[in-house]
Parts: sequence; C-alpha cells; structure tokens
Amino acid sequence: MATNFRERLNNYLRPIEPLQCAIWALYVTIWDAIRSRGPKAIAGAAKWREEAFVLWFRTLSPHFSRFERTTVVPELVASAEGIILELGPGLGNQIPLFDQTKIGHIYGVEINGSFIPDLQAKAGECGLREKYTAIHAGVGDTDVLEKHGIKPGSIDTILSIQVFCSVAQPEAVAREMYRLLKPGGKLIFWEHRRSHDWVTRIVQNFWNISWSYLVGCNLNRDITRIIKSAGAWEDIEAMKIDENPSGMLPRVYGVLVKS
Repeated sequence: MATNFRERLNNYLRPIEPLQCAIWALYVTIWDAIRSRGPKAIAGAAKWREEAFVLWFRTLSPHFSRFERTTVVPELVASAEGIILELGPGLGNQIPLFDQTKIGHIYGVEINGSFIPDLQAKAGECGLREKYTAIHAGVGDTDVLEKHGIKPGSIDTILSIQVFCSVAQPEAVAREMYRLLKPGGKLIFWEHRRSHDWVTRIVQNFWNISWSYLVGCNLNRDITRIIKSAGAWEDIEAMKIDENPSGMLPRVYGVLVKS
C-alpha cells in the first residue's frame, strides 16, 4: 500500500518540471521582447504564448524524442504508407522513423509556422526532400490543403502523434481527418488521454488549469471517444489503452481503418 501511494504521489507531481520549464520559456520570451523592442513589445503580447511554446518545445523535444523511441511509436510510424498526412509534426521528430520504401509522399500539416523551416531541414537530412512537403496550415484549412491536392478521400494514411491534446476543436479535427482518408485508409495515432482512474482524473483536472495555459495542451481530454466518434472504423477494437492507473499521461494508440 505504501509503495502504491508513493508511486501515485510521484506520478501526480511529474507535471511540475515541464511546467517550470514553461514558466521559464514565457519569462524569457517576454524579457527578450521587451529588451529588443521596448514598450512597443506590448503590441505583440498576444503572440508571447505561441513564441514561448516554441522555446519550450525546442528545449524539451530531445527528451520527448528519446522517450518515444522506447514506446510503440517507431513501429506505428513505420507502418505509414502511400500518400501520408502527418498532423502537427512539430520539429519533425518522426521523419527518421518512416519506412521510405512505403512512402508515396508525406504532407506535414503544421499550424505553427515557426516549425516549418525545421521540418524542411529534417526532411532534407533524412533524404526525403522530394517526398516531404511542409504545409503551414491546420487540417481544417481546406483551401490551403486543396492547393496541394489534399481533398476528401485522397489520403492513404494519417499520422497523429500527441496532437489531439492541443488542437482547438478536436472533434472537428477528427471528423476532417476521417473525411480526408480514402475508404480503407489508415489512421495511425499515439495520444495521451483522460485517465480511467477517478482519483487520477481529479489530479489531471487540477493540473490542467495551468498546463493548458502554459503548455498549450490538455491533460484530461477523452481522446478515445473523440477518435471513435469521427466516423465508421472497420476495427475499432484495435485501439489499445495504457492502463497505468496513476499515470498523468496514459496513452491510447493503434491503427484504425476507415470503413
């Protein structure tokens, strides 16, 4: 019992370190803006959180990448094939994991324009310069996507690695992803979700107040329900759940096929 309590307590305190890093990133962003632009910096205050997130993500990205390599993520990414839409690729951490023999073309749809140069550089490093197109847009920006030939029923595989936690309208994004997939197309995903443990859900809700503001994603979204509700899937039971009852970022993952 004591061991279980200590494990829970340790898990429940894990958000502190990334939150400290997020506070540091916001402070550095604001200080640099004021130091370089003086009082005029106030006019750009609306962008401070976005810029701070970029700094936070760049700082912690190597840690994220190392952890993901110890999970099922490499296997999931390697199963992507055909015309691929990678949702929210960030700095391009997954690009080296694609099986290039299976790729027709990859479209990295990234809403944060600060990451686009990184995506292009990473694709070049991995020998995918001709097969990877970084698009500054959201999945709902149909006019932008259509310029690249991305339209309903045109995509073989959609890859989503820890994205649904941060999009503004996750249900709408899930429906749009489903719409873009061909019949028989695959949604490959690895996401963190709301816990099934009621005590952990309370802790997630507590941390989410500061986490959603400083980090920009949500700890307590019911990602399982959101993905299931996107449309008809052939193999809904293929979704897998990380059952760690005290984990603050329990995962749901798998490969679903559009009916």
